[in-house]
Amino acid sequence: MRSGMSPSPAAPTASLPHASPAVLRRLEWRVRHAVNTSLTGDYRSSFRGRGMEFDQVVKYQWGDDLRDIDWNVTARLGEPYRKKFVEERELSLIFLFEDSPALQFGSSGRTRRDTLLEMAGLLMLLGSLNRDRVGVLYTSPVTSWFQKPLAGHKGVMRTASRLLGQEPPPIDAPSAVEPPWQFMRNIASKGSILLWFGAFTQAEQPAGWRAMQQRYQTVGVRADDAWDLSLPERTSFTAYDPLAGRLTSINTASSAERAAHARWRERRDAYFSDLFPQHDDRLVVRNTDDTLDALVGYFHRHSHHGIRA
Repeated sequence: MRSGMSPSPAAPTASLPHASPAVLRRLEWRVRHAVNTSLTGDYRSSFRGRGMEFDQVVKYQWGDDLRDIDWNVTARLGEPYRKKFVEERELSLIFLFEDSPALQFGSSGRTRRDTLLEMAGLLMLLGSLNRDRVGVLYTSPVTSWFQKPLAGHKGVMRTASRLLGQEPPPIDAPSAVEPPWQFMRNIASKGSILLWFGAFTQAEQPAGWRAMQQRYQTVGVRADDAWDLSLPERTSFTAYDPLAGRLTSINTASSAERAAHARWRERRDAYFSDLFPQHDDRLVVRNTDDTLDALVGYFHRHSHHGIRA
């Protein structure tokens, strides 16, 4: 995507790459099974949207969302009050998939990209079963496209098929991906859910990010490889570094190498936490995890915390 240009809208379905129907059927079967074992309630309590129709001001109760506090009323009455909203029957889920070359790494054969695409597919199908609208903003160093939120099983399946069938950018493509944030602020109604899938390597916070978090409920989805957490013991190898754009030699027996890796991990985690300060707005799955189990665990933890219940 050239700088200053908006992503192209979705082209006719026949001209698009698609994921295998068998892949989508497998994901859908797993999602339906999870829904039948009471996942829907946890999903609804996690993704209820924000900025819905205002109803009234009520006393704040323990467990209510702090972001709903009406500070003017609280200051006037001397005790906390919050805004109460009427929940919409449907949500709009916007999937921002930031497809950088850094996602194309996997020490165990499964890459971060594979993990994130499967997680996105599961969440899209879960949204479809809950009759939500699902849209995608895909961006990479070489292309981008936008599919407006669609309701209905067929529409969501087409959108999921397009994303899961998207060819990855060349490994030697520029590492920087700059999502069109101005465009992002205008593609969905207030209260939509923005799910940002990416590598989340250290970078500057996007301009206007906090304002966007007031408009949307935002969730960051990150895939971690085993080597992201710790380097293997005492080995040397040469690998291509997509961020640097060159081959690099790594000696994991080097104390300096391991210290540099630890600093990188700390900076990466700090950046992710800065983008999504609330723990329940960060979904992290490992390449070795069962993706659906990780998703179910996330929703259960989120629901039991009661932050948005």
